Amino acid sequence: MNLINSETETQWGVQQCVSSLRQLRHDSLESRKRLEHPPRLPSRKILAGIVDQLGAALYPHRLGKHDLSPEAVDYFVGHTLSGALSDLYQQILLELIFTEEQQGQTIDSVVQAQVITHQFTESLPGIRALLDTDLQAAYEGDPSAHNIDEVLVCYPGLTAVVHYRLAHILHGLGAPLVARIITEIAHSATGIDIHPGAQIGEGFFIDHGTGVVIGETAVLGKHVRLYQAVTLGAKRFTEDDNGVLVKGYPRHPIVEDNVVIYAGATLLGRITIGAGSVIGGNVWLTHSVPPCSRITQAQAHQEQPTAGTLQSTAKAEEPRPEIN
Repeated sequence: MNLINSETETQWGVQQCVSSLRQLRHDSLESRKRLEHPPRLPSRKILAGIVDQLGAALYPHRLGKHDLSPEAVDYFVGHTLSGALSDLYQQILLELIFTEEQQGQTIDSVVQAQVITHQFTESLPGIRALLDTDLQAAYEGDPSAHNIDEVLVCYPGLTAVVHYRLAHILHGLGAPLVARIITEIAHSATGIDIHPGAQIGEGFFIDHGTGVVIGETAVLGKHVRLYQAVTLGAKRFTEDDNGVLVKGYPRHPIVEDNVVIYAGATLLGRITIGAGSVIGGNVWLTHSVPPCSRITQAQAHQEQPTAGTLQSTAKAEEPRPEIN
């Protein structure tokens, strides 16, 4: 075996590649003053397994084991949660230690990770209740859905929302990197990109879903429905006096209750879409609209039920959407 490995390494020049990679790694760590302390980050693979376990605990009959007896459900949920939360604690701890080193802070990472994990555990019944409203909204909003169980196990939009609901709590509790990894796992699997910092109310439904993007500071009310390729993005990025991008300021749309946004619509900037509005397919929108508006593609045509008809022409020179 050693002979085969040696011959292979010689054939493909592996040793030279290893040496070059070592030097590049050394230079990178040295430039960031991390030569003695290489970063240890949360694991995407481990977090994917944790989310699967949490889903099984939240919905044991449908996402857990199919043969659970009524007497065994609580044991299964408890056992599954214990393993998932212990693993989650370790991932949160890695993030806190990494952040502490990056920012030069001094915190008790162990205690803080325990607090975050405990508070997250307390939030799980509320997450389940919210997800039930999302399931109901999907079932009621899609005539092809035969039952709620089908929505839970089949719909990519629901998969993305499950990841988002879990990640949003972690983001708010102080584990934004773990949260971002969780939503990016769903992004890779479904093509739906929801930043964990976004605020989304109950009864949220993404139909089809591929290409949907919801930015960090977007705010969505109750019973909002999105179709595929909808973007809720930033119109432009603000820089400080030194040309550095400003972080965290509100730059994504506010979508009020009971709004429907059809496929391909792009909504940019801190605009407000009034409650009960319908945004048509492929609309490019950079201004607020009042409640109960009907916005169509043709020149962003706006119909208001009480104020007649208004029109505004979409500008050809509008910048491309920036959605991070």
